[in-house]
Amino acid sequence: MSDLSIDLHWHRDVPAFEPGKYSAEHIVRYNNSYAVQADAAPDWGGKPENTNPEQALASALSSCHMMTFLALAAKAKWPVASYHDHAVAHLGKNPKGQMSVTRIDLHPVVRFDTGFSIDHKTLEEMQDRAHRYCFIANTLADSVVINIL
Repeated sequence: MSDLSIDLHWHRDVPAFEPGKYSAEHIVRYNNSYAVQADAAPDWGGKPENTNPEQALASALSSCHMMTFLALAAKAKWPVASYHDHAVAHLGKNPKGQMSVTRIDLHPVVRFDTGFSIDHKTLEEMQDRAHRYCFIANTLADSVVINIL
């Protein structure tokens, strides 16, 4: 199977390394070309304009789910015109009392070519299939909720 990687770079920007007195801001580079400015979530002292790991996790899930849905829809010959999602990572304590992403909600909105429609139940079934086949969802197990509008 494939090995997929990123490069992460952080450096200290203050003289002394002490709790609460350094920045977690760092760069995540994809494929030696595309770089994302990342940080801790704002609640943990990160800059709100930077991406944080919790958002990146929600993004990975949303992206994987969409690609899986599109592959299944293409096989079913559904003429998908657009796909939009608003993914939300919820932070909280897991059953062990540790901070974690306790749930990720996806809110996919699918539009089809004019003249084509699918009933809500059939769309839900296809979204459920996409969830079951998505690599990232399979990694996260039971912490994903798909809300079809």
